[in-house]
Amino acid sequence: MGSALFRCCPEDFIVDEIIDIQPTGEGEHLLLLVSKRDQNTTWVAGLLAKLAGIPRNDVGFCGMKDRFAVTSQWFSLHVPGRDLDLNCLEHDDFTILQVARHNKKLRRGMHKGNQFRIVLQDFSVTDVVLKHRIDLIVAKGVPNYFGEQRFGHNGNNLDEVQKLIQLDKLKGNRHGTGLYLSAARSWLFNLVTARRLQEPHGDLAECTGPLWGRGRPISEGQVATIEADVLDGWQDWCYALEHAGLKQQRRDLIMEVGNLTAQWVETHKLCLEFSLPSGCYATTLMREIAELSRPDNFGL
Repeated sequence: MGSALFRCCPEDFIVDEIIDIQPTGEGEHLLLLVSKRDQNTTWVAGLLAKLAGIPRNDVGFCGMKDRFAVTSQWFSLHVPGRDLDLNCLEHDDFTILQVARHNKKLRRGMHKGNQFRIVLQDFSVTDVVLKHRIDLIVAKGVPNYFGEQRFGHNGNNLDEVQKLIQLDKLKGNRHGTGLYLSAARSWLFNLVTARRLQEPHGDLAECTGPLWGRGRPISEGQVATIEADVLDGWQDWCYALEHAGLKQQRRDLIMEVGNLTAQWVETHKLCLEFSLPSGCYATTLMREIAELSRPDNFGL
């Protein structure tokens, strides 16, 4: 397949949030389109709350964006009856690009998706092979795995899940374990997805896998048998998720990639541009193109 370095610098990983919400022009919430470099979303949300003099819970956003990247995304500030002086929101860690009034708080998952521009370095592959991979992705999509960042550094989030389950403390967001609930559901989904891809099948484009929680699975027949077989060894995780306040949901097994293009900017330096629906991971797509590794000084 060929190997490549990615995230050699934040500018090699550019993400712009795609949102289809039309601001009302009035309301209790101030919408801010914010550009940031090498900063995570929750940090910026906390800064905005402090600078605006409002509780952290009064700041909303649609999705988490990568830290080691250059990203733009929308935040909402609940400032009823206030004409906020934008000068008070200036900070070296971010730049405000647009401002608008709106009548609702932004919440997780409200955005349509994300537009990516990613540079892979030290990547050597023939144009014929590259075109074949790109054409296949455009035509068939790629497995909709949750990306490795969901599981923490070296999978540490999964280790913590097991510890919390053993202590009967995987209880949900209000207990401070929401991050680990997400990691557990994502891991089980990835396991089912991997098995479904191994089984003889037709087109998986319309198929889904479980995001585990309370409720009866909607899968039937052979699909239900496969899912039960995969999760048989993870019943303690399933039980914990069922009793943590989560409802059973489904997630597409295959993610569609929008407007995928690949262009050589230098020898062995490839630029990929594409869009993905919300909740999908760019790293999952890129691993269908190259075996990825990070520079030794990544994140330093």
